[in-house]
Amino acid sequence: MSEIINNREYRQKVLKGLIKELHEGKDFEEVKRKFQEVFEGVAAKEISDLEASLIAEGMPVEEIQRLCDVHASIFKGSIEEIHKADHEGIKPEDVPGHPVHTFRLENRELEKLINESLKPNLQAYKVTASTDNKNKLMANLNELLDIDKHYSRKENLLFPYLEKYGVTAPPKVMWGVDDEIRAAIKEAKLKLQSAAEDASTIIEEAINKVVEMIFKEENILFPMSLDTLTEDEWFSIAEESDGIGFCLTQPSGKWKPSRAAVGQKAAAFEQQSNGSIKFETGVLTVKEINGILNNIPVDITFIDKDNVVKYFTLGKERIFARTKAIIGRNVSNCHPPASVHIVEEMVEDFKSGRKDHEDFWIKMGQMVVYIRYFAVRDEQGEYIGTMEVTQNIAPIKAIEGEKRLVE
Repeated sequence: MSEIINNREYRQKVLKGLIKELHEGKDFEEVKRKFQEVFEGVAAKEISDLEASLIAEGMPVEEIQRLCDVHASIFKGSIEEIHKADHEGIKPEDVPGHPVHTFRLENRELEKLINESLKPNLQAYKVTASTDNKNKLMANLNELLDIDKHYSRKENLLFPYLEKYGVTAPPKVMWGVDDEIRAAIKEAKLKLQSAAEDASTIIEEAINKVVEMIFKEENILFPMSLDTLTEDEWFSIAEESDGIGFCLTQPSGKWKPSRAAVGQKAAAFEQQSNGSIKFETGVLTVKEINGILNNIPVDITFIDKDNVVKYFTLGKERIFARTKAIIGRNVSNCHPPASVHIVEEMVEDFKSGRKDHEDFWIKMGQMVVYIRYFAVRDEQGEYIGTMEVTQNIAPIKAIEGEKRLVE
């Protein structure tokens, strides 16, 4: 056993050394030759460990992201993964509807778009930059932008589970590259639209980035994820994927895990939550719920189906005065006589289903107060109350230009 561990540690050390040599500007082919001399194969998990170690040692994520294409090229053809099949000899990821099956299906459609349409149309545009050729190429790039759904499912459904298991470096690096690809496709569209001289070059670069990411997903990310996530977690990803959407195609079936006790882990988690409240999308303690609601930058008041005030938030910048004395009062008693009939009519419209929301806005000194009322209904559409949301939107109206997260 110690020999296996030592071999693994040695491989990890050599892999890190090779990546650092690339980082320092050593000749790519020389580094590749060293890699091929030392390794017969490397598991995707070791790539994850490698990137995590480099980040832990202080190498910026952006540096590893910049090296991503390089080391993916080195690893190409050298990745060995053996996945467990079920009792019938079929791997779960090969079953239509499994998230990985759908990801791969989308990748095949992306390759088809690139090889059968985008590349031929790009070549035609290089020969003759006619309006027709330009329009065909623009249509292809618009289709390619559908890749955003593919990446969004990966980033918002798959990555959180990997991070839960401590696999943090690959998601960070890959998310950064995903954003580069999104930006590259958008830049390609702008260059093509303006008929820039370097439009063809920019389009080719975008295509190459997409192709490289397909390789990284299928040879690094998916094998690593299949070795890490449980069947329950894959099932959750499959169930939530519809909310984001799919790229160029749809799942070719409905995947059902072979294990009967799907949801067992979630049930265990719920039992261990010690009084927490389980929602459709997560579990929170009462303390956490209060903290979240009182930090939302709006005032919220809720009345139940009998017009009784049941709740209001305690935000830091309350617009209209509220005291705990209003809890249990009929909403008609909480408004001045001049406006109470408007509130009563609105609530009746909500109850009858004639309306679902109503908006008002008024000026109060320097504030522009936006008051919104929403009918709250259960899953069967039955009215269960009204929510009032109040916000000073003057600062929002004053916003100009952009301020991006990266700034």
